[in-house]
Amino acid sequence: MKVILLSIRLRTSILLLAISMLSGLTVTAEEKDEYAVNLASNDSIGTYMVNETGFTLYYFLNDPGDGNSTCSGVCLDAWPAFYAENITVPEGLNASDFADAIRTDDVKQTAYKGWPLYYYIEDTAPGELKGHGAKEVWLVASLEDFNLIES
Repeated sequence: MKVILLSIRLRTSILLLAISMLSGLTVTAEEKDEYAVNLASNDSIGTYMVNETGFTLYYFLNDPGDGNSTCSGVCLDAWPAFYAENITVPEGLNASDFADAIRTDDVKQTAYKGWPLYYYIEDTAPGELKGHGAKEVWLVASLEDFNLIES
């Protein structure tokens, strides 16, 4: 009888340990995607914004900077709108600097300090910056750029 009880206790302990380890992995995965907008860094660009999975966010110099987006149609095919319903940000960003962009179509988009944010279709992996400087009007949403725009 003692052997059976010990075996049940051992199995229960192993099961509880496994559940504990798995729940720890879940928390770690959730923490990775904790912010709707996060920050990344590059030696030449400095600190810039990325989405929750690490894809680079861009802004368009042809947008007026007042929350309105001028990118539609073929432009929007190459530069999809970034949208986050609930903005959560790390230290270094302020959630109140984000708002819904103003668009004439039904596309939802998030703007930062009045500048609508976009992805670039050719960025196929987190951290890629292939759209930076495209046609001299597409730029990575770097904190340094926005500090210059404000001053």
